[in-house]
Amino acid sequence: MISSFSQIVLQFLKFFGCWLLGVTTMVNPLKEMELLRRVKKEEEEDEKEEQETIASASKKAESSESSSVVAAGVPEDGSLGRPFEKQHHRVTGAGGLEVEENSEDTLPTVSGFMDSGGGGGEGMDQDQSPLLGKHHNGRSEEIQQESTSSKAAAAASSSEAVEVAAQTVKEMEVKYAAYMRHDIYGNWGMNSVPVLEKVKLLLALLTLCPIRFCLLLFFLVVFYLICKVCTLRVVASSNDEGQESFAHMTGARRAIVVRSGRFLARVMLFVFGFYNIHVDHRTPDRQLLHLGAAASSHERKDDEEEEEEEQFGAIVSNHVSYLDILYHMSASFPSFVAKRSVGKLPLVGLISKCLGCVYVQRESKSSDFKGVSALVSERLQAAYGDPTAPAVLLFPEGTTTNGEHLLPFKTGAFLAQTPVKPVILKYPYKRFSPAWDTISGFRHLVILMCQFVNHMEVIQLPVYSPSEKELTDPKLYANNVRAQMALEGNLTMSDIGLYEKRIFHSALLRTRFPIAPAPEESFTRTQSN
Repeated sequence: MISSFSQIVLQFLKFFGCWLLGVTTMVNPLKEMELLRRVKKEEEEDEKEEQETIASASKKAESSESSSVVAAGVPEDGSLGRPFEKQHHRVTGAGGLEVEENSEDTLPTVSGFMDSGGGGGEGMDQDQSPLLGKHHNGRSEEIQQESTSSKAAAAASSSEAVEVAAQTVKEMEVKYAAYMRHDIYGNWGMNSVPVLEKVKLLLALLTLCPIRFCLLLFFLVVFYLICKVCTLRVVASSNDEGQESFAHMTGARRAIVVRSGRFLARVMLFVFGFYNIHVDHRTPDRQLLHLGAAASSHERKDDEEEEEEEQFGAIVSNHVSYLDILYHMSASFPSFVAKRSVGKLPLVGLISKCLGCVYVQRESKSSDFKGVSALVSERLQAAYGDPTAPAVLLFPEGTTTNGEHLLPFKTGAFLAQTPVKPVILKYPYKRFSPAWDTISGFRHLVILMCQFVNHMEVIQLPVYSPSEKELTDPKLYANNVRAQMALEGNLTMSDIGLYEKRIFHSALLRTRFPIAPAPEESFTRTQSN
């Protein structure tokens, strides 16, 4: 007992050390915020530079016009001569032509030529004057046309660039709509918010956020201690693939772990601000009513009897946030698919073993390890055949969305040919969306804990049993379940995936685009962003 208590203390100290290390290395999210600000500043500078380029182009056009006029012998102000600063006297030449002589200049200034008509050319027509005739007028018109055309070209290029940029942004917003954030904080949480919102965020950051963080850590430690006590002198079940689990426990120990886990998961959601979670249980009868049809009383009885007897192997859910896991833990306490390294983490490692998580090692190419799909299929068949075994929660989309779309399903949850339980999660919001899509995990967690009230809606659909055709075609099975979830949850079906999400993030952050993925494998992960 003393040794086990010392192990508990040691695990707590390890976790506390990791927490301190995380606090001391919190500079990484700050660097990320600084990078995003720098990117935004660069965009503003590029826009300003573009405007300056357009202005300089128009100035160059005007200067070229003025230089051409001066080269033609015509001053910029339209007069027939240019004034000199240092003038001494006027000399009247032949024909009454007044010439101004300057001691430092070599060119005389002609004035009053049109009025006097001198130089023996009295009554000279405008066409006969080389300075005032067709040459000058034609040259001016030519220069004006060149200037107008250059200005028009600059304006056209500017408007074209703006139009192309706007079109590109619009296309991206349409193509990657499943990952767009529509709350007031925007993508990456970098939108400028009103002053009142900043004040609320600052007050919550100083008061509400630390309290919630401490409470979450406290309840996590409490559940770890419960799991530690209930697994004393219990040998974890293991196999050749290194799968360790305490889900095989029975009796009071298993009941305590499950009930305390469900209760504490709901308490943690309450700490996050989800005070009231609306759950809509759609029975086959209510499902028909929702779709605009009605069932007879005889069909209603048959459906109820089938629903009581029917078992399922997997819970299939849309993936919106890391909060999805807490809800499913509070609702049914299922198993998850997780990386093998999760089982070695302090606190979380033991909890995941009590949940009966399926540990996968995608990096391993050894033939000693089964594929992910094989491990998941075995667990699904075991859960379907044994009512006491925990069901497996799978997110077939493979990544998170903004909660308004449904991505294509991977076939990992449907290869075992067992019935599935579809569940739809929604997070209504006014200020900040709890969806974890185009935003960093640290910023999302901080702003979420600073929001006093959060909302969640759940739609639990009836168990979906595959038809004979779907048993032989897992892709068809997955597509039909997806179509039903989209219809019941009023979700938009999108044809993009995790790779397109990474492209969208790279485009927003101006980083190098990701490498195209390998051919799709038949596996499903619980968390990826």
